[in-house]
Order: sequence, then structure tokens, then C-alpha cells
Amino acid sequence: MRGWWQDLTDLVLPAECGGCGRLRTALCGECRDALCGAAPCRVRPDPRPPGLPVVHAAAPYGDAVRAVLLAHKERGALGLAGPLGVALAGAVRAGLPGGDAPVLLVPVPSARGAVRARGHDPVRRLALAAAGELRRGGTRARVLCVLRQRRAVADQAGLNSRQRQANLRGALEVTAGGGRLLGGGGRVVVVDDLMTTGASLAEAARAIRDVHTESEKRPPVVTAREIARRNTVGAAVVASSPDSFGINRN
Repeated sequence: MRGWWQDLTDLVLPAECGGCGRLRTALCGECRDALCGAAPCRVRPDPRPPGLPVVHAAAPYGDAVRAVLLAHKERGALGLAGPLGVALAGAVRAGLPGGDAPVLLVPVPSARGAVRARGHDPVRRLALAAAGELRRGGTRARVLCVLRQRRAVADQAGLNSRQRQANLRGALEVTAGGGRLLGGGGRVVVVDDLMTTGASLAEAARAIRDVHTESEKRPPVVTAREIARRNTVGAAVVASSPDSFGINRN
């Protein structure tokens, strides 16, 4: 957990840009432009994992964007959740089909041990910031933390695309009661801070599509097909690997 001394340090010492390290600013104009300045667009990894929904990203992962994400995620620079949430909201908005249906943001869950070690859940925090930004723009948005890990998974570092898919296959499930929330109608958007191979997003989408929830009368149940009919599942991330932006090239 962040100690009181870390919070005091944040107040007493000059802030530095989470992207380039420039002093006296949490995020300088140049790094903010790298994060939020470009129009979000559709991205797709190669190879594309089975079941991956349509994904939109705000920026390529590299340089300042990478530094900002790591500062928020690993160093507890919580003040960066605001601009990161703006970037994520832009990616969510880019994938919306129009209309006034509510948007349900479903964060990809972190392992409990990782949350304890970091002292916060970075993706949940970004989802909440993005939902606030969407609501300020007139979009009805809420965060549903309805996914959880059903089993331990290996560290993803060093694994290729197929190995990550195998590592995560069947690892997530919808929490008790989560299916009813998802079945209430709306555009479901799985959100994460970063997409590399797409395995985490594909597994999250799989868990949502496969969920069965009881109706108010018990039984019958609302099947995965019915939930898919009511809710189109999409995905949005702050950043994605530069190669995944190749889908937009002629």
C-alpha cells in the first residue's frame, strides 16, 4: 500500500511528468498530446486470438505513453488516472455504434496478489475515470467489476501469443450476480490499459459471452446467446502495440 510518507512526498517535492520526467508538471503538454492527441482507432494483433472482440485504442504503446502507463500502474502515480481515463474514454467512444444505449465498462481483473503489491487496481481505476469522462460527455456509462480469476495463471512475460492464450484459457469467470447485471441491456465494453497479444481481452469476452444467469422466475435461465443478443461486446484500451495499428493502413 502507498504509505503516508509517499503521499507527503507527492505534496512537498516538485512533481515530474509521468511521461518524460519534466519537473513541476504531472503530465506535460507534449506527453498529453501523445496520449490523447490522436484520434482513437481500431486495432488488431497478428495473430488474432479466437473470440477477440473489436478493439479500439487511444495510442500506440511506446515512449511517453509507455512511461505514463507504467508510472500509474507500477509506481502508484494516481494523478495520472485522469488523463489516462480521458484517453480510454476516447477509445470506448470510438467503438460505440451510436444511439443512447448505456455503456457498461467491464475491467479486465488483476490478480489479487498484484493488487496487493501495487496498492491499487490500475485497470479498475482507469475504468472509473473513463466512465466519469463519458458521463460528462453525455454518454450513460457505468463500471461493472463482474469478472474474476477462477484459477491462478502464470506470469505472462516472455510468453508468445499461443502460450498466452493457453495460459488464460478458462481463467476468468463472471461473479455471482454479475450475469444479471450484464443481461440488463447496454453496450458491454471490456477495458484494459494495454493490449499486446489480445489474449486477456479475448478471455474476458469469452467469460462474458458464456455466462448463464437465472431469470427472476428461476428457471429458466438467460443463455449466453440471449446475452450476446442483448449486449454487443466490444473492447477498448489506452494503448496497443504499434504493429496492431496496421489494420488501418491501406
